[in-house]
Amino acid sequence: MKPILTRRSFLASSAMLMAGATWHKGATSSSLQSISLSTSRPLGKTGITCSLVGMGTGVRSWNGESELTRKGRPAFMEVLEYACDQGITFFDLADMYGSHDYVKEALSTFMDRDKVMLSTKTVSREPEAIRADLERFRKELDTDVLDVVLMHCLTQRDGPDWRETLAPAMEVMAEAKAKGIIRAHGVSCHDFQAMEYAAASDWVDVILARINPAGVHMDGPVEDVVAILEACHDSGKGVLGMKIIGEGGLHDRVRESLEFAMGLGCIDAMTIGFLDTAEIDDIAAKLEQITL
Repeated sequence: MKPILTRRSFLASSAMLMAGATWHKGATSSSLQSISLSTSRPLGKTGITCSLVGMGTGVRSWNGESELTRKGRPAFMEVLEYACDQGITFFDLADMYGSHDYVKEALSTFMDRDKVMLSTKTVSREPEAIRADLERFRKELDTDVLDVVLMHCLTQRDGPDWRETLAPAMEVMAEAKAKGIIRAHGVSCHDFQAMEYAAASDWVDVILARINPAGVHMDGPVEDVVAILEACHDSGKGVLGMKIIGEGGLHDRVRESLEFAMGLGCIDAMTIGFLDTAEIDDIAAKLEQITL
């Protein structure tokens, strides 16, 4: 595989942040644009658009539950509805988060299916299990089409090269895309080498990766991860950022973390795990201070 790592964008972005300058080269005061939770963004070359900020539903989650599900159904539904009211159209789900049923209820009440992007994930690796998951997910969400389906949490355990070991499962997802069951497929990476392979894979339409300025809960040095995400973006893949605030570890550096992610120029949208409506308001207020 050709080397894809560079330091160019990371160093450039870091320098601009330190200097307090605008991010995009050649930007002028007349070309700068304000951003918000609802700013619409294209997801690579998938043909899908979504809000800049997505609502993550997997804070401290696994085995079908999360911090938000543990708060109870009324609390979960309140945050979902408030997110919709604020213009968020990207919702990050997963089988392991236990969030499908909540979004199904939202779709039957206040959420407009035609206006939202639902991204979900499967931990299955066998072809038949993947096929069964896709059918189950559609029933759990009561939707005919899944916008984005990712293989969840790719690591070294998925083989020395997951593109080879998971090829049969990937084929099932490709067939589902061809049939219109899903619109885009890809990976959620929790390993640096898995990310490298994702950047080099034509099969990957969308990658979900951990990125923040301090390297908190990330899969490698910040500059190396940035280089991989640049390569993904340059090849037309949709790039979704997660752990933008380091799963709360950067709670005192929220604006800096948002500025960093947006300043890279290679992240299409980012998922943030909101646990209450006040957290949504806080992110909205900080985004109002940022221009692109």
